[in-house]
Amino acid sequence: MPTTYKPPVYLRNGHLNTIMGGRLRRVPAPDYTRERIDTPDGDFLDIDWSYAGDKPGPRVVILSTGLEGSSDRTYVRGMTHALNGRGYDVAAWNYRGCSGEPNRVLRLYHSGSTDDLRTVIEHVHTLYDHIALIGFSLGGNLTLRHLGEVGEEAVVETAIAFSVPVDLKGSAQKLALKENRMYMRRFIKSLSLKMREKAERFPEHISVDGIEDIQSFREFDDRYTAPLHGFRDAEDYWNKCGSLHSLEHIRVPTLLVNAVDDPFLTPSCFPKKTGPYVRMEVPRYGGHIGFYRRTGLCWSEERALKFLDETWPDPTTST
Repeated sequence: MPTTYKPPVYLRNGHLNTIMGGRLRRVPAPDYTRERIDTPDGDFLDIDWSYAGDKPGPRVVILSTGLEGSSDRTYVRGMTHALNGRGYDVAAWNYRGCSGEPNRVLRLYHSGSTDDLRTVIEHVHTLYDHIALIGFSLGGNLTLRHLGEVGEEAVVETAIAFSVPVDLKGSAQKLALKENRMYMRRFIKSLSLKMREKAERFPEHISVDGIEDIQSFREFDDRYTAPLHGFRDAEDYWNKCGSLHSLEHIRVPTLLVNAVDDPFLTPSCFPKKTGPYVRMEVPRYGGHIGFYRRTGLCWSEERALKFLDETWPDPTTST
């Protein structure tokens, strides 16, 4: 479908837009209130709440971050402020090990860990009747997978996903290319630090010998992600956890936005068929969770608000 994001000439570069949106944009921290909830396997998840008013309102948006992200990421802060400004409460949840404290158990999180998203949704649903989801990158993959898994039984009412590697294998291969080395190094460094911490607490299960030689997601996922989470190898993990084949099973209004110049995505991440409930929007520019503007809202924030206006009527004004 047509898109309205038309950046200035200097931002018509996927790498620059990615960097500007994620590293150079300055957004003040929301006034978060942290809540810790338990998971069924004895672990915990931290949810950072930001309310639009003095007390909880009728609607809440659950935000799911990208790989190694947290509620403190610029794009989460920006979206939180935008949503609060429109009257929506926000529940920005942090993946296991991403809230500033190591998680308790051996496992971490991964691109297919929809069980944790489901735990968050179930908890939020005890507090709110009207829920929407917004996911970024890995969080977008979780969002789409969850909605495909639950189908018509979804308790959320609408959803948006930005910059989503719906084909995990294709995205992993793209990020392994020389021109994407700066992203890969950052991801592997952050993930390796988590594995070193895990190895100290679970030495019988994890070895970090030679971890400094890992240079790609294939190597990391083969050695750690797959065996720690019940997959045969990286290929098995990628094939089972990508959201590409979840789209046709989604039964709530959903917007999927992937930019053509996103340096993380391959052509396979731009599906031609998405099912009747999913709108695919493909801006020519935007980078990876970029969509940068010098002032005001990022285009992604503006687009999210517009989609919510279209698909999520205010329950307090409905007749």
